[in-house]
Amino acid sequence: MSTRIYLDNAATSYPKPEQVYTAVDRYQRELGVAVGRGATRTGNEVSRTVRSARKRLAELLGAESPDRIIFTSNGTDSLNLAIHGLLQPGDHVVSSEMEHNSVLRPLAWLQEHRGIDVTFVSADSSGQIDPSDVRDAICPETKLIALTHASNVTGTLQPLADFCEIARTARVRLLIDAAQTAGVVPIDLRQTPIDLLACPGHKGLLGPLGTGVLYVKPGVEEELQSIRQGGTGSVSELQSQPETLPDKYESGNHNAPGLFGLEAGLTYIQKRTIPSIRQHEQALLEQLLDGFRAIDGLQIHGPNDPSRQIGIVSVTVDGFEPQILSSILDESFQIQTRAGLHCAPGVHRQMGTSDFGGTVRFSVGPMTTENDIETTILAMTEILQSS
Repeated sequence: MSTRIYLDNAATSYPKPEQVYTAVDRYQRELGVAVGRGATRTGNEVSRTVRSARKRLAELLGAESPDRIIFTSNGTDSLNLAIHGLLQPGDHVVSSEMEHNSVLRPLAWLQEHRGIDVTFVSADSSGQIDPSDVRDAICPETKLIALTHASNVTGTLQPLADFCEIARTARVRLLIDAAQTAGVVPIDLRQTPIDLLACPGHKGLLGPLGTGVLYVKPGVEEELQSIRQGGTGSVSELQSQPETLPDKYESGNHNAPGLFGLEAGLTYIQKRTIPSIRQHEQALLEQLLDGFRAIDGLQIHGPNDPSRQIGIVSVTVDGFEPQILSSILDESFQIQTRAGLHCAPGVHRQMGTSDFGGTVRFSVGPMTTENDIETTILAMTEILQSS
């Protein structure tokens, strides 16, 4: 039986580096204590590993301090903390049609229940947001600009430096959804002053599911309320939530096995380096795009340019519903993709693919090989020739 080809890394990366599995298993079998809840030898080791994960993330992102790295349960949790914790009734937000539901739905809830106002800017046919549209949407009540770094549907990379300059000039907070770029595209917070950056730990950072990250720029914590209160293992005599970071936003027990795996994933990334991973994925993306361009009846949605996108390709095929095509790839060729609207309905409305059930998304990762891509191109060619 042939080995499956996994091309759904935009949902979660797989396979993980071997040391990720080893770290999670070791925590579960040999350690097992809660983070920051005891001064035993094993408790100290667990706390050291979690501190190491913060330090590695701070180094990877160029954060001012490891304490600026807040651990959450996933990218959605990070975005909810940023959005619900920052916005108040009467605030205005600038966002875009390219966003994931993890941004769209919190904003919709706040529109209905807190009376915030939101302006959604559109994108061009490749999924690119025009910075001038963002600038023009800002008004005196604007509190936040909330934008994705790269689309989870088309892979389109957005002009991050322009967004930073617009937010700085307007003195508006900037939240970046880096779900698809953290660990894949170099991000240096020293060069690109972002107020809040949210991402999951289980995608490009190569950790397990159930891990998330929120970076908080110095000073933002004075405006960002905690949206969950409880035990932190620190200053337990106080009735109120601690104001120090990261405890202000980390109530309750951490996902210790997940953070052990995340620390191992970050170690792998630091050794391999993000530029190397980016180069690897761009080469695979170019191979995939070249192969798909030669197939009659297949339409590529998005930039169709490896320099302007990450390792994501969304397609539609004449005569095939996306779910059917994805099922054929899985059942007949053991190639796993993702079909549908990808929790980003605005992107599909802009591309005109909503009425057809969305697209089939192919997304590569650090462990994807050239042979995987060659096999996928041959499979797509065979499917269309036999239809």
